[in-house]
Amino acid sequence: MADQRTLRIDCKRAYDPPCAEDGYRLLVDRLWPRGIRKAEMKLDEWDRDLAPSDALRRWFNHDTEKWQTFYQNYQEELRHSLCHGRIRALLGHAENPGLTLLYAAHDSAHNNAVVLREFLLQQLAESYRPD
Repeated sequence: MADQRTLRIDCKRAYDPPCAEDGYRLLVDRLWPRGIRKAEMKLDEWDRDLAPSDALRRWFNHDTEKWQTFYQNYQEELRHSLCHGRIRALLGHAENPGLTLLYAAHDSAHNNAVVLREFLLQQLAESYRPD
């Protein structure tokens, strides 16, 4: 597996047009984005299981005052739900051709794709810790 220097994990709004640099396009929202057709998204995959639980999503409701708690709780959900094989697969996409995590939220700094990206980078860093 690649190290952090050779990986590319980007976050992008689902409503933004696809481009060649996106690499593997993965929608990471539990709900389909409103007003967009599947053909327009040019998705490689939609993985609802990577999204925050419905209860956490509803609680957060894109309220930036709740961001830190959302961030911590969603990271905890990811730790308990993602198996090692799924993490390796996601990091494999990030290595070649690159991974773009798609989200529907308006806020580019406070959304689940940002948390998932950080989680994946942390998992990579932990896997390369010297013993």
